[in-house]
Amino acid sequence: MRKIILSGIGILLIILSVLFAKKLIADKHKPKPVKEKVVKTVFTDTVKNGTIKIVVPANGSLVAKRRVELYSEVQGIFKTSNVLFRPGQEYSKGQSLIRINADEYYASVQSAKSNLYNDIAAIMPDLRLDFPEVFKKWEDYLNGFDLSKTTPELPKIVSDKENYFITGRGIVSSYYNVKNLEQRLYKYTISAPFSGILTEALVTEGSLIRSGQKLGEFIDTSIYEMEVALSKSYASLLKVGESVKLTNLDKTEVYTGTVSRVNGSIDATTQTITAYIDVKHDALKEGMYLEAELDVKEEPNAIEINRNLLSENGEIFVVKDSLLDVIPAKSIYFSDTKVVLKEVPDGTVILKKSVPGAYAGMLVKPFKNTADNKDQ
Repeated sequence: MRKIILSGIGILLIILSVLFAKKLIADKHKPKPVKEKVVKTVFTDTVKNGTIKIVVPANGSLVAKRRVELYSEVQGIFKTSNVLFRPGQEYSKGQSLIRINADEYYASVQSAKSNLYNDIAAIMPDLRLDFPEVFKKWEDYLNGFDLSKTTPELPKIVSDKENYFITGRGIVSSYYNVKNLEQRLYKYTISAPFSGILTEALVTEGSLIRSGQKLGEFIDTSIYEMEVALSKSYASLLKVGESVKLTNLDKTEVYTGTVSRVNGSIDATTQTITAYIDVKHDALKEGMYLEAELDVKEEPNAIEINRNLLSENGEIFVVKDSLLDVIPAKSIYFSDTKVVLKEVPDGTVILKKSVPGAYAGMLVKPFKNTADNKDQ
């Protein structure tokens, strides 16, 4: 039995060996598969040089072009009024922002005016006798003197004698003392220098205001200004009065601004130059962040392509006889996504979109967009 089993195993191994040998012989004569050449389809464009507008992006926050920090030059109690002194309150030009109680000071002004009136009245008899030729004008001045109104200007002195007489009686010094007091009296009322809105209020009605104290901040909401920093290479290209396109961060609103000023000096640390853009719109608020597009230059005989199509060596891919090749190009301006090139001949077929793994000599096939035929 043992010999029979071993003989069966041997016969089975011989049969398997013969079958395996036949398979090896068959595989040896089987033709190897030929690899198909992969031809990538690429998007191309034909170069046509023209005039390219170089638009420089910038951004910044809006600031009111006209703003006033309100300070008190006098001391007193803040008087209440019909309009509350609160942030967001609008005022028209000339409207009172703050009125400080000036009753005590007003009385001292009236006293000084009364003293001036008495001084002039005291010299009238002497003027009638010694200076009859000027008596009439001083008499008219005295008759027109109203304590409830602003002190009128003294009559014009025409001679040295009259000047010595009037000055010697202290009339001139009393007059300027009254005018000084009147000017200070005006400071008890702070009026709006222009129509605008109160953005900061540091005092309330009824509080004691001290001299030199900051009271608030007032801005003009009709016009805003945006400060932008640009490369020094555009210093000679920026022009005052040029229009600027402005957009918000969401790109949902578009505004038109104007270059109002360009700084005459370049920042030594950043090598940038500062430009100021004026913009008017009812929807704008101080502190809003906007993006600007400044048209600084028009470059003739140039093209604009995506930045990823230009290699680090300053070369671009072109298509020649279904093969990729590279040619040098002169870059003029880089933006975030685009680059402006020169010295690319007209009619050159270039890549419109980048091709992963592209190399010179690569076999490609330009993409052709053909319209589907439809039965009439």
